[in-house]
Amino acid sequence: MAKKFISVVIVPNWKTNFKTINISQKAVRLVLGAGLTFAVIFVFFLIDYFSMTVTKAKYKDLLKETAAQKETLATYENTIAQMKETISNFENYARKINILAGIQSPENIGGEPGLGGGEKTDLSLVTRANKEVSPGAIQSIKQRAESVEKNLTYMYQFFENQSTTLATTPTIWPTVGWVSSSFGSRIDPYTGRNAFHSGLDIATNLNNPVVATANGVVAQVGFDKYKGNFVCISHGNGLTTEYWHLQKYTVKSGQKINRGQVVGYVGQTGKALGPHLHYEVHLNGKPINPIDYIIEE
Repeated sequence: MAKKFISVVIVPNWKTNFKTINISQKAVRLVLGAGLTFAVIFVFFLIDYFSMTVTKAKYKDLLKETAAQKETLATYENTIAQMKETISNFENYARKINILAGIQSPENIGGEPGLGGGEKTDLSLVTRANKEVSPGAIQSIKQRAESVEKNLTYMYQFFENQSTTLATTPTIWPTVGWVSSSFGSRIDPYTGRNAFHSGLDIATNLNNPVVATANGVVAQVGFDKYKGNFVCISHGNGLTTEYWHLQKYTVKSGQKINRGQVVGYVGQTGKALGPHLHYEVHLNGKPINPIDYIIEE
C-alpha cells in the first residue's frame, strides 16, 4: 500500500518556479500530537503559575495576619500582666484598710481579708505568643476584680457610716473652763445632802460662747426654773446633749447644728450659784458621763 503524503507547494512571488514539499501523514500526526501535547502542558503550566501566584499572595497575607495576631497576643499579655499588678495592688490596699478599720485581725494579713470569689491563678500562664488567651483565666481575673470592687464598696460604706457616727458623737468640750462638779454622786450645794449629778458643771466667765459638741438638730430650747435658759440637741443613734444656765441661746427648735457652732452663752440662769455651764449627755434617755465621749485635751 502506497504511503500517503501531504504536499505543501511553495510559490515565490518573484519567480515562476515553485517548490513542492511532501510530508507523510504519519509525520503530520506526530507534529500535531506534539503540538497538542505542548499546548496542554503549556496551559497546565500557566494554570499552575497563576495558582502559585495566588497562593504566594495568600501566604503573604497569612504572614501579615499571623504577625498581627502575635502583636495582639503580646498586647493582651502585657495588658493582663498590668491587670494582675493592679489587682494585686488593690488587694494589698484593701487588706491594709481592712486591718486599719478593724474588719480583720492582723494575724490574717497573709490571706485575703475581706475578699471573696475567684480562684487564685498564675496569670503569667494566661497568655503566650502564638497561643490563645484562656477564657477561664480571664474569668478568674474578672472575679478577682469584682471581689476587690465589692470589698472597697463595703469599706467605703463602712467608713462613711463611721464618719457619720463620729460627726454625730459629742467629742469636744462645749466651752472653755474648768470642771467644778463632775458626773455622779456629790453633795448638793443647796441641800447639803448626797445627790446624783447628771452632768458636768464647767465654771467659766460670763458670756463665754457655748458650742454644740456634735452635729445634730435642735430638739428644744426654752427656760426652766431649774435649768434656766437651755438648749437640747438630738444627734441621732439615741444621743442627745443639753446645755443649761445660759445667759441666752442663739438657736431655735428644728435648726440643724454642726459641731463647734455657737448655740448660746454662759450665764447663771435657773438654779445656779455662779456663772457656769451645766452640760449633759443622754443615751436613750439616760444620762451618761460626758467625759467618756470627749476626746480632745
